[in-house]
Amino acid sequence: MAIPHAASGELIDVRPLGANLRQTSSSTLVRADHLEVFRLVLPAGKAAPDHKASGAITIQCLEGALEFEAHGRTQILRTGSMVYLSDAEPHAVKALEDSSLLVTILLRRA
Repeated sequence: MAIPHAASGELIDVRPLGANLRQTSSSTLVRADHLEVFRLVLPAGKAAPDHKASGAITIQCLEGALEFEAHGRTQILRTGSMVYLSDAEPHAVKALEDSSLLVTILLRRA
């Protein structure tokens, strides 16, 4: 069974999850030929180890706080902050608090 994604013109709720964060799974919101948008949910202590996306990427912290590693340095991503990475830039995140992120990838596909 296919997972439903938003259609063109459909409103998508990306407000903070608040008390529902721990019961919510990560989910893909938009999937198109060259664009993917998903909400990544990470409980405190959980990590997404070093990896890279197949395209340019933005990561916006919707709630919580995370350690963000890229370009040889570690920064703290907090509610309301966003970071951009160029195509295939290695990065990692670790949740310092229960957190959710809005991740947008401009996919590099042939």
